[in-house]
Amino acid sequence: MTKTSISSSQDAIDLENQYGAHNYHPLPVVLSRGEGVYLWDVEGKRYFDFLSAYSAVNQGHCHPKIIQALCEQAQKLTLTSRAFYNDVLGEYERYITQYFGYDRVLPMNTGVEGGETANKLCRKWAYKVKGVPSNQAKILFAQNNFWGRTLAAVSSSTDPVARNDFGPYMPGYEIIPYNDLEALAKALEDPNVAGFMVEPIQGEAGVVVPDKGYLRQAYEMCKAKNVLFIADEVQTGLARTGKMLACDYEGFQPDILILGKALSGGVFPVSAVLARDEIMLTIKPGEHGSTYGGNPLACKVAIAALEVLKEENLADNAYQLGELFRERMQALIAKSDLITLVRGKGLLNAIVINDSATSDTAWRLCLALKDNGLLAKPTHGNIIRFAPPLVMTKAQLLECSDIIEQTVLAFVR
Repeated sequence: MTKTSISSSQDAIDLENQYGAHNYHPLPVVLSRGEGVYLWDVEGKRYFDFLSAYSAVNQGHCHPKIIQALCEQAQKLTLTSRAFYNDVLGEYERYITQYFGYDRVLPMNTGVEGGETANKLCRKWAYKVKGVPSNQAKILFAQNNFWGRTLAAVSSSTDPVARNDFGPYMPGYEIIPYNDLEALAKALEDPNVAGFMVEPIQGEAGVVVPDKGYLRQAYEMCKAKNVLFIADEVQTGLARTGKMLACDYEGFQPDILILGKALSGGVFPVSAVLARDEIMLTIKPGEHGSTYGGNPLACKVAIAALEVLKEENLADNAYQLGELFRERMQALIAKSDLITLVRGKGLLNAIVINDSATSDTAWRLCLALKDNGLLAKPTHGNIIRFAPPLVMTKAQLLECSDIIEQTVLAFVR
């Protein structure tokens, strides 16, 4: 067995291509260091990060407080499994439930595990509390949703890339149009519907923002039919959209809340599902779990990550910089026909490229942005998502806006 040293970006790319599964199509940049809003490649070139690991590093890369918590706990105890108690989990559970105003939390690791957990909780509640006949519970999802790539997630997906050739699909899921209250009302007529799981803003679909009032009305409609409203805030939560949760814009608390990504500030996989007693206590010992879920290292890191969000007023910063960014992008539309639309909330934004979803224009524009020192990635072909760390300053945002503008205006199709 040989060990190969990485001396260049191409070395690293070649190794991944030779030994790794080909389930990703990364931008051709090899990163070796991160700090705050910046990333550096192996050759030492510095970039602005405008993806934030899909919003996992809201607090910035290698935030010193989070890294300190990681290092201190890593030297004491990292994992016990849930076969035993540990001296950190209860502290974390109390902290996060009080932080978001829920009775209980079920800790997991990844965002998709959070989604799976919410699905299981919803079904269990349907049978034990709502009284749905055995194996008849349904969960509603919106078209173009994205919450991962497990079999449950792809069974509820309408994206052919994620879905094709992975059947047979799991039953019990019904897909309805997003941002369509009439379709929701019709679906809720079925007494076996147990829950509606929805992203407050559809991130992977291209930062699709619903009409004002949609979420609140959907919540009220679910409540009237004794259906659980499940908010997938894995990407939109934790200050990304200018509020601690995107649902906060419409002033309601979801029945089940799913968090992940920035719950650890990007240094360790941590996710969480929060709910009230009536829902959470339907799960009994042995019915759900995770070897790593709730481990001491994750708990200490998550507490620090949540503290940073409040201590540094990152929701307010995201709100203010988001307004400024969209203003700059709107002005850019008037200067170039390459961009047709900008949309978003806070620092979760996207531009729509004036080309078909099957073209490579957005990809080539991201390559040009990379050359000019800014990293972003297309989604759904002709959409580019812009989501920098929330620790970004106004001066840095303006500099990044200049880079985007100069790149767009110089771009040759």
